[in-house]
Amino acid sequence: MRHSVLTLIAVALFQGFASQAVLAQDFGAFLNGIRAEASSAGVTAATFDAETAGLTPDLSLPNLDLPGRRGPSNAGQSEFTQTPAQYLAPKALAAQAARGRQYLARHKQALVAIERRYGVPGSVVLAIWGRETAFGAAKVPYDAVRVLATQAFVGRRKAEFRQEFLLALKMLQDGVVTRSALRSSWAGAIGLTQMLPSQYYKYGVDFDGSGRVDIWTSETDALASIANHLAGEGWVRGLDWALEVNPAAGFTCGHADPEQAMTVAQWLARGFTVIGGKTPSATDRAAQASLFMPAGAYGPAFLITRNYYALKAYNFSDLYVLYVGHLADLIDGGRPFATPWQGMKQASTAGIAAIQRELTRHGHYAETIDGRAGMRTRLAIGLYQEARGLPVDCWPGEAVLKALQAAR
Repeated sequence: MRHSVLTLIAVALFQGFASQAVLAQDFGAFLNGIRAEASSAGVTAATFDAETAGLTPDLSLPNLDLPGRRGPSNAGQSEFTQTPAQYLAPKALAAQAARGRQYLARHKQALVAIERRYGVPGSVVLAIWGRETAFGAAKVPYDAVRVLATQAFVGRRKAEFRQEFLLALKMLQDGVVTRSALRSSWAGAIGLTQMLPSQYYKYGVDFDGSGRVDIWTSETDALASIANHLAGEGWVRGLDWALEVNPAAGFTCGHADPEQAMTVAQWLARGFTVIGGKTPSATDRAAQASLFMPAGAYGPAFLITRNYYALKAYNFSDLYVLYVGHLADLIDGGRPFATPWQGMKQASTAGIAAIQRELTRHGHYAETIDGRAGMRTRLAIGLYQEARGLPVDCWPGEAVLKALQAAR
């Protein structure tokens, strides 16, 4: 018996080593295959050779398509694995807001000039910086070239990361940054702003007049680059990102459809009331908005505007947008949300993927099976619950998964 176990272990180890060897060989072929694209992108052979010499893939990164890794994997992404109550913890937000107000005073002159140019308030820009790198204090641990090459090789968004890998090489060739300073997150985001290389080239701003777009050490350039990103993605000057509301009678999370929009004034005329200390401006009242209930029946409801989606273009997670939007409000002296988040337990990533598959089978969900409890997943849960005469809470928990499986 002992020999059998040892044999199985030996076989598994051999298969693992063999798999690693094959991947290493394939990675070399990948690099050779991308040379022509690099040349077309303006990366010289000398730069390519120098920056890829001895390069190996980092197979410890999340979200890779590797043998033996099955199903969705959002490891390291608290935006997709935590509940709103966990992600939007009031004490943590209050501490970040206090730091944000310090930076608001420190960079007052620059932030006024940035808002004048791009229409984005300083508090919003600071909130993104605070969330991305804790106002520059967070460690950015990975070699960006290695990360981007790995994601382009075996990542789940290979086509996107091919471009990012090549642009990272171009950054080094252009002298934008040194290799030692080109550190990134596991997803390849760089600098104080945590932008991808393509976003750096598209939205990076030399706001301090140094002659170089420096999102690594120039806080002014970093803040202006964030504002330029939001403006480029449709930020509307003078418009609130979201208004917390009490829904009118008869409205549930099953009506929180991002495609169903009307003006804020029309929502208010239907009986919705704004709470939490905000007073809608004329710009707000005229703006299109949709109902959003990120915790279903277990938390606040919001009317979200175009500026919500400008924030979402920076990071696609709804929890991320809620965090930075609310943090910006707190930096400006706003109140915490009027409605508390309830501490509900969410299904695992695999469980949410199973919920999505069942909802697809029932005809309520037509999006990607990704294990992420986004707007569409919660809406589909609510529609299913309404159709079955169940209590409508839109919550992606074990209870709804069991109900879906029992209805087969």
